[in-house]
Amino acid sequence: MKTRALPCNDGGELWDVIVVGGGPAGCAAAIAAAREGARTLLLESTGALGGNGTGGLVPTWCPFSDKEKIIYRGLAEEVLNRCKAGEPHVDPKTLDWVPIDAELLKRIYDDLATEAGVHLLFQTSLAAVTREADGSLALVVNNKAGLTALHAKVYIDGTGDADLCAWAGAEFHKGDDDGELMPATHCFLLGNVDEYAYRTLYGGGWVLHPNNPGSPIYQILASGKYPLITDAHFCTTLVGPGLVGFNAGHLWEVDNTDPESVSRALVLGRAMAAQIRDALAEFCPRAFANAFLVETAGMMGIRESRRVVGDYVLSFDDYLERRSFEDEICRNAYYIDVHSAKAQAARDTQGSASHETRTFRYGPGESHGLPYRCLLPRGLRNVLVVGRSISCERIVQGSVRVMPVCLAMGEAAGIAAQRAASEHEGDVRAVNVAALRERLRARGAYLP
Repeated sequence: MKTRALPCNDGGELWDVIVVGGGPAGCAAAIAAAREGARTLLLESTGALGGNGTGGLVPTWCPFSDKEKIIYRGLAEEVLNRCKAGEPHVDPKTLDWVPIDAELLKRIYDDLATEAGVHLLFQTSLAAVTREADGSLALVVNNKAGLTALHAKVYIDGTGDADLCAWAGAEFHKGDDDGELMPATHCFLLGNVDEYAYRTLYGGGWVLHPNNPGSPIYQILASGKYPLITDAHFCTTLVGPGLVGFNAGHLWEVDNTDPESVSRALVLGRAMAAQIRDALAEFCPRAFANAFLVETAGMMGIRESRRVVGDYVLSFDDYLERRSFEDEICRNAYYIDVHSAKAQAARDTQGSASHETRTFRYGPGESHGLPYRCLLPRGLRNVLVVGRSISCERIVQGSVRVMPVCLAMGEAAGIAAQRAASEHEGDVRAVNVAALRERLRARGAYLP
């Protein structure tokens, strides 16, 4: 295999930190590492940063508060505030379920990364992970320049699928005991929606929501006229004038580590989006009769993939006990949000159960800690993992996988990576966690 070397921005041969994957966790990690002075390279396989919030067209931020106060602070709060500043239809005081303008968010991540001095490489995919004679790792990446060998003191896996960790030999789990994964969703945008009707007749989307027993989605399902609409997952958000974002519909048996599986799902997802538009035009004509399908996401909305086995596995008991940890690097208050398997979802559409009855929610002011050890893949000395692939039990992954907590853990990982690179020859376990926590607090993190 013939490769070339990519030099650092100072002409050297070794990066301090390489982050693979530019979703929320990877972006935050790269920005934080660069702000701390690390020579940082961020690799992203698509043409924009932001992951599901941009390329995935997820239309809404999950809550940033614990129902009393904002708890995803620091860089996460900075991203949220920049978003709200560019959305005049959003109350600046809003902390929960803030709409996402995907184009605005792309520029926000671009600005934050370039302001921090991050070196960006778009359209660049991880192709291989190799071990050198001394046990250190090297990456091979692929883009229009061909295959390139990259070396860093510390690597951060923000791929969402733990590709770097898995290919380096780390232990991981995937799905439930039978390997079944949560369903995926292909998000999309409908334009030319009658905004007055959407707000008044449909309560800004609430009337359409499956938690409302009278939701038109149940009429659509009962009609049998739209066979690609198979369940009641149906969340909508007004993201701009006459523009409604949809996190709607489930796609079953999608494995993001299997390119053929994802390819089939993307084709089906686009067809499903068109059927949802047609169904709404028929069953909700006041708002959607003249709506048109503006865009389907360029990437599949994946909820679950590999989970790395780390130095600590965050458990459901930890979640239930609202546990704190001496090495916690952020707090999390999002509810347990495990989307149903196909058989259960079919029962839900018949009215026998609701997704909401199988979730677990905290009360106001409640949260749990997320330990630094959950970011440390067992057996890898100079690698951190961030995002939905951190070390946790599957049910807890249904909570820690969402974007606000990914931003918070990413910032912590970036600061830790800089310290490991500059002070400990890349050893991520040698980082002084007490000092890391103090630095996070100085950066505005919520660590009570």
